[in-house]
Amino acid sequence: MESTGQLFVLSGPSGVGKSSLREGVRKRLPELAYSISHTTRAPRQGESEGRDYHFVSLETFLAMKEAGKFVECAQVHGNYYGTSREQLEKHLNDRRDLLLEIDVQGARQVKEHFPRACFIFVLPPNPETLEQRLVERGTEQAHDVEQRLEDSSRELLEESWYDYSIVNDVLEEAVEELVAIISANVASRRQSPESLEST
Repeated sequence: MESTGQLFVLSGPSGVGKSSLREGVRKRLPELAYSISHTTRAPRQGESEGRDYHFVSLETFLAMKEAGKFVECAQVHGNYYGTSREQLEKHLNDRRDLLLEIDVQGARQVKEHFPRACFIFVLPPNPETLEQRLVERGTEQAHDVEQRLEDSSRELLEESWYDYSIVNDVLEEAVEELVAIISANVASRRQSPESLEST
């Protein structure tokens, strides 16, 4: 019998469409839990507290970090992001399969604590498409777009250690691929149940 749920970590460069993939897969797999990260950045248009992120002040975030409340945290593009250790472990201990959408820095940290988690990297079809998506979403200034594109070049080099890679060209096809990866891993784990190892 399974002792914990399966953890799926979805990451990739800014603008690659991680949030759209996450929303798509959760519609297809409503039983899949989602860990809501904390961030110090302001909500973007259409985002809401408790659905997309927990939006907190810098002081609150740093106090949580100091108290060891995060299983991973990182400063990305001038803002802090972190995953609640308590929230993540509660889902897994309740035997719920869990999706975590985080940046590459955070994924590295999660792997140290949960080496048997399934890590999925999202790629853009090409650099031009990534730039177009960043510009079209209209949430960053021009210099911020340039910085995110520079960061993406380094982040794309991290793909090699992930378990799976998905090219997000046509969203529906990418969602189908992500659903297939999650479903196959859950089915395999149920046939040969092993607990996630946590330090």
